[in-house]
Amino acid sequence: METVSVNKFRENLKTLIEQSVSRHEPLRVSRRSGQDFVVISAEDWDREQETLYVMQNSSLMRQLAESVKTHTERKGYTPTKEQMDEITGI
Repeated sequence: METVSVNKFRENLKTLIEQSVSRHEPLRVSRRSGQDFVVISAEDWDREQETLYVMQNSSLMRQLAESVKTHTERKGYTPTKEQMDEITGI
Protein backbone atom coordinates (compact mmCIF):
# COMPACT_ATOMS: atom_id res chain seq x y z
CA MET A 1 0.00 0.00 0.00
CA GLU A 2 1.38 3.35 -1.01
CA THR A 3 1.64 6.05 1.66
CA VAL A 4 1.57 9.80 1.06
CA SER A 5 1.57 12.78 3.39
CA VAL A 6 -1.65 14.65 3.95
CA ASN A 7 -0.08 17.67 2.21
CA LYS A 8 0.75 15.64 -0.91
CA PHE A 9 -2.74 14.13 -0.78
CA ARG A 10 -4.34 17.57 -0.62
CA GLU A 11 -2.20 18.87 -3.50
CA ASN A 12 -2.92 15.85 -5.72
CA LEU A 13 -6.39 14.89 -4.48
CA LYS A 14 -8.05 14.13 -7.81
CA THR A 15 -5.09 12.22 -9.27
CA LEU A 16 -4.49 10.12 -6.16
CA ILE A 17 -8.17 9.21 -5.82
CA GLU A 18 -8.39 8.26 -9.49
CA GLN A 19 -5.29 6.06 -9.12
CA SER A 20 -6.68 4.34 -6.04
CA VAL A 21 -10.02 3.66 -7.72
CA SER A 22 -8.65 2.55 -11.10
CA ARG A 23 -5.88 0.34 -9.65
CA HIS A 24 -8.08 -1.06 -6.86
CA GLU A 25 -5.32 -0.21 -4.39
CA PRO A 26 -5.91 1.51 -1.07
CA LEU A 27 -3.89 4.62 -0.31
CA ARG A 28 -2.63 5.42 3.21
CA VAL A 29 -2.50 9.11 4.02
CA SER A 30 -0.21 10.00 6.92
CA ARG A 31 -0.86 12.94 9.18
CA ARG A 32 1.50 14.74 11.54
CA SER A 33 -0.78 13.85 14.44
CA GLY A 34 -0.10 10.19 13.73
CA GLN A 35 -3.74 9.41 12.94
CA ASP A 36 -3.43 8.08 9.40
CA PHE A 37 -6.41 7.31 7.20
CA VAL A 38 -6.97 5.13 4.16
CA VAL A 39 -8.62 5.99 0.84
CA ILE A 40 -10.39 3.09 -0.87
CA SER A 41 -13.00 2.90 -3.61
CA ALA A 42 -16.60 2.14 -2.63
CA GLU A 43 -16.47 -1.01 -4.80
CA ASP A 44 -13.39 -2.28 -2.97
CA TRP A 45 -14.91 -1.34 0.41
CA ASP A 46 -18.07 -3.34 -0.39
CA ARG A 47 -15.97 -6.33 -1.45
CA GLU A 48 -13.95 -6.18 1.77
CA GLN A 49 -17.12 -5.99 3.86
CA GLU A 50 -18.58 -9.02 2.07
CA THR A 51 -15.37 -10.98 2.65
CA LEU A 52 -15.41 -10.09 6.35
CA TYR A 53 -19.05 -11.16 6.61
CA VAL A 54 -18.34 -14.55 5.04
CA MET A 55 -15.24 -15.12 7.17
CA GLN A 56 -17.14 -14.31 10.36
CA ASN A 57 -20.03 -16.63 9.46
CA SER A 58 -19.05 -20.09 10.72
CA SER A 59 -21.83 -21.80 8.75
CA LEU A 60 -20.62 -20.32 5.45
CA MET A 61 -17.01 -21.18 6.28
CA ARG A 62 -18.00 -24.82 6.94
CA GLN A 63 -19.84 -24.91 3.60
CA LEU A 64 -16.77 -23.54 1.83
CA ALA A 65 -14.48 -26.06 3.54
CA GLU A 66 -16.81 -28.92 2.57
CA SER A 67 -16.95 -27.66 -1.00
CA VAL A 68 -13.15 -27.54 -1.21
CA LYS A 69 -12.96 -31.05 0.22
CA THR A 70 -15.46 -32.55 -2.25
CA HIS A 71 -13.77 -30.73 -5.13
CA THR A 72 -10.33 -32.01 -4.10
CA GLU A 73 -11.67 -35.56 -3.76
CA ARG A 74 -13.52 -35.23 -7.08
CA LYS A 75 -16.78 -36.13 -5.30
CA GLY A 76 -18.63 -32.93 -6.04
CA TYR A 77 -21.69 -32.38 -8.18
CA THR A 78 -21.22 -32.79 -11.93
CA PRO A 79 -23.91 -31.27 -14.14
CA THR A 80 -25.23 -33.17 -17.14
CA LYS A 81 -24.41 -32.04 -20.69
CA GLU A 82 -27.87 -30.48 -20.97
CA GLN A 83 -27.39 -28.58 -17.72
CA MET A 84 -23.98 -27.35 -18.85
CA ASP A 85 -25.48 -26.19 -22.15
CA GLU A 86 -28.13 -24.27 -20.21
CA ILE A 87 -25.54 -22.78 -17.85
CA THR A 88 -23.21 -21.69 -20.66
CA GLY A 89 -26.04 -20.59 -22.95
CA ILE A 90 -25.09 -22.92 -25.80
